[in-house]
This record gives sequence, C-alpha cells and structure tokens, in this order.
Amino acid sequence: METAMLEREIVDRGVYERAVRHFRAARVVLPTFAQLADPALVPREARERLAGVDPDAAHALNMFRVHWRNDASRRELVATPEHVVLPPALTGIEAPILVALGNRFPLIRAHKVLAAYACLAPRLVTGQFDPAVQRAVWPSTGNYCRGGVAISRILECRGVAVLPAGMSAERFEWLERWVADPKDIVRTPGTESNVKEIYDACAVLARDPANVVLNQFSEFGNHLAHLLCTGRAMEAIFEAARARRPGLKLAAFVSATGSAGTIAAGDHLKERLGARIVAAEALECPTMLENGFGEHNIQGIGDKHIPYIHNVMNTDVVTAVSDRTTDELNVLFNTEAGRAHLVARRGVPEGVVAALASFGLSSICNVIAAVKTAKRLRLGPEDAVLTVATDGAELYGSERAKTLEKRFPRGFGAAEAAAVFARHVLEASDDHLLELSESDRRRIFNLGYFTWVEQQGVAVADFEARRSQDFWRKLRELIPAWDRRIEEFNRRAGAAS
Repeated sequence: METAMLEREIVDRGVYERAVRHFRAARVVLPTFAQLADPALVPREARERLAGVDPDAAHALNMFRVHWRNDASRRELVATPEHVVLPPALTGIEAPILVALGNRFPLIRAHKVLAAYACLAPRLVTGQFDPAVQRAVWPSTGNYCRGGVAISRILECRGVAVLPAGMSAERFEWLERWVADPKDIVRTPGTESNVKEIYDACAVLARDPANVVLNQFSEFGNHLAHLLCTGRAMEAIFEAARARRPGLKLAAFVSATGSAGTIAAGDHLKERLGARIVAAEALECPTMLENGFGEHNIQGIGDKHIPYIHNVMNTDVVTAVSDRTTDELNVLFNTEAGRAHLVARRGVPEGVVAALASFGLSSICNVIAAVKTAKRLRLGPEDAVLTVATDGAELYGSERAKTLEKRFPRGFGAAEAAAVFARHVLEASDDHLLELSESDRRRIFNLGYFTWVEQQGVAVADFEARRSQDFWRKLRELIPAWDRRIEEFNRRAGAAS
C-alpha cells in the first residue's frame, strides 16, 4: 500500500502508455498541483476556454477550477479565497472566526473534489491506474466519493462510490445522476461513523484487479493537496483579515478530522504563522478524546479510527461537538424564524446570515469547535481562528426536515430559535476539549495501529515512521515530483499543461 501512495517513478510502463493513449483520445489535460494552489499559473488559453464552461458540467476544463479561488458563481477568479468573518454577535466570543467557503468548488460544491483529484492524478502519471479498463473506487461518507465520481466521469473512466446507506438523501440523488451504472453506488451498513464497514466493502472490491481503491484516509495525495492548496488559501484569507485589522494574530486552525486531509493545512499555518492545530470530532463518538465509539450524524467526519494521513504528533488540541448541536443549528441557520432571530435579536449583519447557507453539518461543527477553542485559550479580538466550511446547507435539506419532525414537532418559531441559539452557541463551553501533551499525542497515534497494521496490513515500520516530523516534511518532495510527471504526461498525450 505504501508504494502506491508514495511512488514518484513510473511503476508499470504498459499501464502508463495506455493511459497516455486514453487521454490523447479524450483530449484531457491534467492540472498540476502548483496550478491548483495558484490558478494564475493556468495557461491563458485554458482560462479563456474555461469561461464558457458550466462549473457543474462533466467537462475536462473544470479540473482547472478545483481550487479555492473561485467566486460565488464559480466562473471567475478572486484575489482572496471567498470566506466569511463571523462576528461576536453570532459567536458570542470576541475572537473573529474566519470561515473559508468550500462550496465555491466546481462539480460537487464541496472542497472534497480537490482530495479526489489529488489521489487519482499521481496514480495516473506513475502508471498505477489504467482509465480504459480499471474502475476507480472511492470510499467515503459522501463528498469525497461524489468528487471521485465527477473526476472519473470527466476522465471517461468508471467511478464507484462506496458510502454508508444512512447518509443524506441529497448525496445519493447526486450520485444517481452521475454514475455510469446504478451498481456503481455501493451502500454499506450504518451511517457517518461506520467507516470500518466501508473498508470491508473496499477489501471485497479490491480482490478484482479491475478495481483500484483510492482510500482518502490513507492516500498522501489528500494530505499534500491540502497542505499546499488549502494551506496557502487559508494563509491568504488570514493575511487579508490582518490587512483590515493590523496586529491580528492567527491563534488556531480548526478542522474536523474526517479523512484528515483538510487538517494538513494546519501544518502549513503552524510553520508560517504559529497557529495551533485543533482537531474536532463528534461527541457521540469521541475517538481521539477517549478512544471511544458510537454513532453520530455530523456527516463528513467519519470516525472510530485514526486516519493514516493524520499528522497526529503535530496536533495541539482535540475537541468534540455534539451532533445535536449541528443538527439544530442547521435548522436555526436555514429557517425564516432562525435567521430573523439572528438579525433582529442578535444584530448579526444580514450578509453574514446569508452566508450561513454555505455551512453544512461538518462546517457548523468546525465553527462550534472554534468557539470552544477560543473560550479555552481565552482569545480576544486580536486573535483570529481559521476554519473551513467543507460544503453547504443545500446537501442537508433532508436532514433538516428530520430534525424539525423529531425535535420541533410543534414548529420552529421565535422561541425555539432563541433557545437553540442560547443552548448551542452562547452556552457552548470548553468542555470535551483537551490540550494535547506529548503523552496524549502518543496515545492517539498508537490507536491507529489497530486499523492500519492489524486490519489493513501496513508494515509496522511504515506505521511507526509517521511519528517523526521528518517523515511529513520529506513527503513534500512528492509535490514537485508529481508535477513534473503531470507535465510530462500532458506532453506525451499531446496537450500542453
């Protein structure tokens, strides 16, 4: 498994040549990681042609939109990645929370499409995936597999989505429109917290050499894309905020771990700006906090294991948020009564309230985790916290309806809105939060042994190598190596990058 994840040379020349011929016929150009970090590097001709492409179309040029610099229409570039600054009226704390908006990404309106591309592209250009005959298998709890299916369709290969049957209806509706065959949607038992069942289904699929599993939880392309692209985007957002408020410091970067891709941006921000790295998880399944288990509904942050690509030994804080909080704030942020309360009673600017439609369930988790962190660290108005809205509320209308039916059977009005805001925002405390000691980090790191060595067959030496920060720093050498491979692949396929 490690060879596939870390290879920079061509592994199988025959597979490589067939992929080149496939891309030549399909007239597809692959963007480099550098171009996704800085879309100004995309050739002018490609940018001009892209102007006429629907951002939701299965068009090859949309891969050049897989970055943080899209505007709200997802057609034009912006100088600073789109974000919203949450004020004290909304958060109840003095520290500003800066939230990057992931629904500006193309195809799936979620930043997980970046991870999908970053996991597949290195396989293609090192002769480890034959798009003409092999199927790309995308294990996920929703957004990553949607991104993978979209990228697969663009590349004219088969994509297989593997996800729990209990995920939001909107995820399945999208997949049903995009897959080549209904059988390419594999529903596994359980809900968000049933990641082991996803792995088991992938193990069965992997017995067929025609299936290539692109496991976001262990593919270092996921880590590296976020380290480079998301890290730089978050830094740009902070620098824009500091330009407006000189003296502002970046106190923390908060990310629910999920596959532990996004949290890699924290490594960049810690090096560049001294930010603490905060990992969030569901209170109902406190894996990092308590080696615990359970079931929850914060869709997008699968758990009960430690992702292989999580740089645990560089993480500073772990905190947990309840899915009751995310479910009920999803209602507050997306109903007339909830928004009216925020504007009229709390004095939240209407523009900020409108931006809350860009917050999905894991996004709300990130925001509340940021609030809890700010309270524990006693942050003030000169201490910013950065976080990410992975996707938007449009993916959770069915979940919102369930919450209204179950918890607000008599309706959701002004009184209910006030109670929800008080309970989940104003009364949010710094409980279920741990500032990690070296011993805590070792405990969390060691917990990964059971998934990766005992269950997935990783060699103990490879597992152990990840304790050292030298390992993670050396990984970065893969980015320019992969970019050189992408450029060469594009030339061989008869297209300029």
